[in-house]
This record gives sequence, structure tokens and C-alpha cells, in this order.
Amino acid sequence: MKEASIPLTDSEWNSAIAYAGRCFVRVEATEVESALHIWKEMEREAGVKSGGVTFNILFDIATKAGKHVLAEMVLNEMKTRGLAYNRFSYVGLIYYYGFKGDGAAIRTAYRDLVEAGQIVDTVVMNCVIASLIRAGEFPAAQQVYERMKGLVRRRTGQPIPRSDWRASRDMGRALDKASRTMRNDHQALQRLQTEQCLAPNLRTFCILLDHHVYVTGELRQVTTLLEEMQMFDVPLHGRIYVRIFKGFAYHGGMKYTSWTRQRLESVWTSLLSILNEDIGGVQMVKWMVIWVVRAFARCCGRERALQIWEEVRDRWKLAGEDEQGAVEHLLRHVLENTASDDRHQ
Repeated sequence: MKEASIPLTDSEWNSAIAYAGRCFVRVEATEVESALHIWKEMEREAGVKSGGVTFNILFDIATKAGKHVLAEMVLNEMKTRGLAYNRFSYVGLIYYYGFKGDGAAIRTAYRDLVEAGQIVDTVVMNCVIASLIRAGEFPAAQQVYERMKGLVRRRTGQPIPRSDWRASRDMGRALDKASRTMRNDHQALQRLQTEQCLAPNLRTFCILLDHHVYVTGELRQVTTLLEEMQMFDVPLHGRIYVRIFKGFAYHGGMKYTSWTRQRLESVWTSLLSILNEDIGGVQMVKWMVIWVVRAFARCCGRERALQIWEEVRDRWKLAGEDEQGAVEHLLRHVLENTASDDRHQ
């Protein structure tokens, strides 16, 4: 479009900045530089002024890259230009203070969001939970989760929507627009808030499972969360299985562990059943393959892990030959450094 001298709209510039900064799972200095380069080109060469959306994107990129000074500079530039915070700004602040490990600031940002008339939904609560955990305040995060469960119990009969990331994004935009249009109508805002679903969703359970898989290693807590997923009608997803197999890979293969070989075999049988039924959301993709084999290598030894490797290869939904080569190289290293089965009896 640039070569054809077709001017880009601010929305198209924002998309370019977002893509440059978030094209990989991990945001590194290279992505930050690319995003800033496009932003400068947008303002200085194209003469397109940045709005709140642009700065929200830049702030998110800086936060995820751990560039706290840059994130503060973005916030200061927003204030200098007189740009008001919207829903995404406040949620971004909560997320940012989680990265900084500042629990008090997380609470302040959440309170500011509420006082600004923004609608609280599951997305906001998930951000608060994740940020508190990142700040080292898991008990506080657990309290937020318990509050979500309590609100759902009081609102019996309210349907719990199943949504993907696009639906979540669109809902966020709609709620942000509603907050702005109803800013002076407090009763309408209250009705809208009452109508919002605050039930835990797949993202909520992934956040909490991550803590128990990576930090506590408490299988009992993992089991409780899986039971509560059923209670809230949250369907099993491949991401849940990946986390469970990670738990076995991290905590199995040791004396007195709850992450036993028998329990791993039971989870594997459950996964096979779901794969055979071709239930949406659960597929044998790259990360599933890696963590299934690593879990069996840790808990059962090389021979059983090799048997599992043969099984998963037949079910693997390959994304390309490069992916296959990378995964096989990694697993070859894992299996070469795995003890024989007699060490795991």
C-alpha cells in the first residue's frame, strides 16, 4: 500500500504496530524496536496522529517485553496529549503492575477502572487474578476466584457463554463503547454490570492450573479445579491437558509424589478417548506431543516413553516439516537422557 502511495488509516497503522510487536509469543527488544519504528513513521512521515488505541498497543508491547521505563513513557505521553483511559487502558495497567510485582497498584488500578464506570466482566477478573499471582499474592488471587464462584451461585439460571478470543475481543470493545455512551446514566450502567457474566472460563482455569503446575505441585488442587470446570460447564481443552502433562513432567518420577505413573496412564487413557471422539478443542498438536512424551519419560522411563512416542506420531496434527524436525530433535535429547524403566517401578 505504501509503494502504491495509498494512505493508511489510523486503524491500519495500529494493526501494523500490533503485528510488529506481537508477532511472536515472547516479546523481545527486536519486536519493541519494530513497533516503535512503525509508530514514528506513522506520526512523522504519514502525519497520522496517534489515538488512545495506538498508545494502548504500545503500552501492552512495552509491558510484555519488560520495558518498564518505556511503559511509563507511553503513559506519560498519553497524559501529555490529554488522551483519556478506556477499558483496555485500565486492564493494561492491572497487567503492568502484575509484571512489576506491585499488589497495591493492582488494587488501585482495578478500583480506578470501577470508578471510571468501566464494566467488570470475566476478562477483567482474569487479569486481576493473573496479575496478583505474578505479584506473589496467590491467596488474594484465590479470593478473587472464590468471589467469582460466589457471584455465579447467586445468579442461578444465568447462561455461561462459551467464547473464543475473537468473541472476547469483540465483547470488550462493546463494553468499552457502552461505558462511554452510558457514562452519565448510572442506572443503565448498573443494569449492564448486573447482566455481565463473571463465571470462571477456560482462561481462568488455565491461570490457576499454571500456578499449581509450576509453583505448588499440588495435584489435589489441580483435581479440584478440573471438577470445578465441570461444575461451570467449561469444556476440556487441549490447553488443559498440556498443563496436566506438564505437571507429571515436573513433579513425577520421585518418591512419595502424588503424580504417579498410574495416574498418568489414567490421564492418557482419558485423552485417547477424547481424541477418538474427535471433540473440538483437543488435538494432538506440537506442545501436546512434547509434554506427553516428557511426562512418560519422567514417570515411566525410556521404554514406555518410546511406546507413547510411536502412538502420538500417528495422531500428530503436523503444522509443517520444520515443526516435525524441531520436535523430534527435542524429544530425542529427552529420551537419550531418560533412565530405563526399572528405575520407575
